[in-house]
Amino acid sequence: MTDFIRKFGTLLALVAIVALFAALSPDAFGSANNLINITQQMTLLSIVAVGATVVMAVGEFDLSTASIVSFGGILVVFLLKLGVTPPLACLAVLAGAAVFGAISGLIVSRFEVLSFIVTLAMGTIIGGITFWLCDGATLFGSIPDGFRNIARGHVAGLPTLTWWLIGTSVIAWVVLDKVELGRRLYAIGGNREAARLAGVRIVSNTVVAFMISAVFSALVGILLTARIGSANPTGGGGYLLNAYAAIFLGMTAFREGEANVAGTLVGSAIIAVIGNGLTILGVSTFLQDIITGLIILAAVLVRRAGRARG
Repeated sequence: MTDFIRKFGTLLALVAIVALFAALSPDAFGSANNLINITQQMTLLSIVAVGATVVMAVGEFDLSTASIVSFGGILVVFLLKLGVTPPLACLAVLAGAAVFGAISGLIVSRFEVLSFIVTLAMGTIIGGITFWLCDGATLFGSIPDGFRNIARGHVAGLPTLTWWLIGTSVIAWVVLDKVELGRRLYAIGGNREAARLAGVRIVSNTVVAFMISAVFSALVGILLTARIGSANPTGGGGYLLNAYAAIFLGMTAFREGEANVAGTLVGSAIIAVIGNGLTILGVSTFLQDIITGLIILAAVLVRRAGRARG
């Protein structure tokens, strides 16, 4: 029973939180429309968190994710205003993000600089580029309806954003759990020196992990812009804290102490459900931030306690 609780306790906590809010507000929170709305609300956060989970697999952090979200939104509108077609604009944004991720991963792995420092500096640089592109202003207009449709409407009965969540999660799950790359990433995260002695290429694999995280974050910037019809240079600011809250919650689920896609999705769902439920109950956003911070602390403490018992 103890092992079961340690493995599935976080998932059971999600079920309990959903049941609690459904009981407190059955008409609003417990409606089918609101539950579908929650899946849309958690999509963008989940994609950022799933990308960062790949970096966490190698034992590193990517603090540039929020800046890349903002960059992705601003750059795609900037390119659309120049007359670039939506597909090419999106590809250019993802390619640019991949370059930023590759630079971060290269510096972290080749020169063995702390990822906190590297990605914080890279995020600052990206933020400067973002503000330069838009002159510090929110960008409107020149956004075709076809582009906006990638984040609106429904396909086969599910919101389009939900399909993006499914697709990106499957990609990350395959990368981490089903192919050789994932085993190499976990090996680096578990014991860098042992992985090196075993012949694992530290630099190239770490670079790939950071590139995946950056591309996923830029994708969120694109989807956010498509959904709301504008791009703000600080639009990604709210994703960093919540993404890592989801990841740390996920590290207490399924595979204790190890970043994994399924756990991150459960963590994202918990964050989204709490945010949605508290909003319906009229709780201020300031208190929601406090609760999110407490969730991170609780997850870290639970993870540490689990390691101590092990």
